[in-house]
Amino acid sequence: MPDLKGKVAIVTGCASGIGAATVRRLRADGVEVLGTDVDAARGQALCDAAGARFAVQNVSDRALWPQIVAEAVAAFGRLDILVNNAGMVSGAGIGDHDDAAMFAAWDKVLAVNLTGTMAGCRAAIAAMRDNPGGAKGAIVNIASTTAITPLPTDVGYSASKAAVRALSKSVATWCAQAGLNIRCNTVIPGATHTGILDATEAQMPGFLAMVAKTSPLNRLADPSETAAAIAFLASDECPFMTGADMLVDGGALAIHPGF
Repeated sequence: MPDLKGKVAIVTGCASGIGAATVRRLRADGVEVLGTDVDAARGQALCDAAGARFAVQNVSDRALWPQIVAEAVAAFGRLDILVNNAGMVSGAGIGDHDDAAMFAAWDKVLAVNLTGTMAGCRAAIAAMRDNPGGAKGAIVNIASTTAITPLPTDVGYSASKAAVRALSKSVATWCAQAGLNIRCNTVIPGATHTGILDATEAQMPGFLAMVAKTSPLNRLADPSETAAAIAFLASDECPFMTGADMLVDGGALAIHPGF
């Protein structure tokens, strides 16, 4: 088990799925957590149940990020971990809509998935540099297997997650060259059993079984399995890991699609 007791974390997109599982996992590991989400009711309920603090946040609001980080520092005295999990899909391929709808979807998904992640990294680094005892921290950005094998049905999501992967490497190397003990890594989840997939299953019976077959394990991931990878990267157990990608995809990217 990674030693995380006494650390302080911010987890975005905490109301459901991987974000909710990450809040629960970090709290179980002794981390003080500020969870954030646009869904105030579900986010508050999740954090109350886990014993975490909650704040309403739209991660694409760049001006709000310093306030969120300041709240965590004011409440807990420092910031050790940022998990940039909040994200959204656009559901649009490159030629699916007229220009107005296409660019509206594109702008929104990039604002949340990419700009929100960059703004979070920037605000977190500023706080981590001032940690008592010296600069130290871990940033974990959540991408997707679509960063490597893009979806033709969602150009915005695919592009944004590929960019998150590159962003993490840029942040990691900048921190290293600046002499900061702040690591930044990417978790790349595969098909994970979340509420979004359940909603799709309700509209398209058989969808979950189809998606499960993308993994050689022939099942979906439970969000807690991705949360375990996040906890490891956030811990001091991997001090030489930065700018790395951690696949949690059940082997989906390890097998040729024709087999």
